[in-house]
Amino acid sequence: MTDFISQLNKYADLAVRVGVNVQKGQTLVVNASIQSAEFVRLIVEKAYDAGAKLVKVNWSDEIVTRLQYERADDEVFATPPKWFAGEMIELVENGAAVLHVIAENPDLLKGIKQERIAMNQKTRGQAMAPYRAYQQADKFSWSIVAVPSPEWAAKVFPDVPESERVQKLWEAIFHTVRIDQEDPVGAWKQHLATLEEKSNILNAKKYKKLHYIAPGTDLTIELPEGHIWAAGESINEKGHSFVANMPTEEVFTAPLKTGVNGTVRSTKPLSYGGNIIDNFSITFENGRIVGVSAEQGQETLEHLVEMDEGAHYLGEVALVPHQSPISESNILYFNTLFDENASNHLAIGSAYAFCVEGGKDMNQEQLAERGLNTSVTHVDFMIGSGEMDIFGVNADGSEEPVFKNGNWAF
Repeated sequence: MTDFISQLNKYADLAVRVGVNVQKGQTLVVNASIQSAEFVRLIVEKAYDAGAKLVKVNWSDEIVTRLQYERADDEVFATPPKWFAGEMIELVENGAAVLHVIAENPDLLKGIKQERIAMNQKTRGQAMAPYRAYQQADKFSWSIVAVPSPEWAAKVFPDVPESERVQKLWEAIFHTVRIDQEDPVGAWKQHLATLEEKSNILNAKKYKKLHYIAPGTDLTIELPEGHIWAAGESINEKGHSFVANMPTEEVFTAPLKTGVNGTVRSTKPLSYGGNIIDNFSITFENGRIVGVSAEQGQETLEHLVEMDEGAHYLGEVALVPHQSPISESNILYFNTLFDENASNHLAIGSAYAFCVEGGKDMNQEQLAERGLNTSVTHVDFMIGSGEMDIFGVNADGSEEPVFKNGNWAF
């Protein structure tokens, strides 16, 4: 127990000092489930230790959320939460950092009418559009970390005795975020440097396109002129570093909105809107999604794509080697924060402004002119495996391997 408490403290410290990198005199906003209360209290303590002026916690409760979807009036889901969006926008405009502590039940909304979920996702996305624009231009520091819940642990480890599941998920999370190493902060600095090496190589290559080949996948993704490959560490507009996802194993950029053609097949389930989408394929023509097919969650996937016009296009292309810590653990997390860092992935919806030269200072119209997609949503889905090859296509049409059998070719 003493060792667990020590690791929990290290995890909280890592989230505060490396994840959001709280500065002296700064406000920290924590969005968290009540199931993570013990850990959030540690976060609050560590943030004040780091010099935070104020730590504001926004609590949520999955049972209350489920009851709302079951019993609230339809108009509730059609009404944008302007009050919440307004507060969050004001906070980040005044320099706040935002930390999300997730403890999601992947099946929370199973059986709920998809129309209600889709409407809520859309109206919330519309209300939060200015906030998302700030986020995707690195205007403020933000990060996501996770803690186990009994429901999530049961989904991940159904064959483990019930009394041991949560602890086993804690151990898995600690491993993915390097808490089980002697110097987690030092380990993260080394890891981020390794990711940056890969992004530097890709930025020097300046590929025109990427060509993906795998079982069920034959996809070409054109990249915008002046695209930038980013890695785990970001820099906000005040020059402070932060790590948006903990864990992170990816190097990513934005695709050219109209330059995606072919079909891609998922390789891991996608937990979205309290439901699971699994074994699905998506077909593109000139960037636009023209067909979707899923063995599980077909209706959920269709509602996602129909959320707005931008949800018919991609906003992110990310490279993650098959031989990475999360992938090699052979644990399926049913949680995108972890599963996307075990697999090459793409994202439906909006692109990150910082993935094109000068993008951080562009408005939405200017970003669109550069070929980046805009949407009220951004949803990652996993496509990588040990059977995937990716080729970089140069401006003269010549190709060279980027990934071979799921791993870096250089």
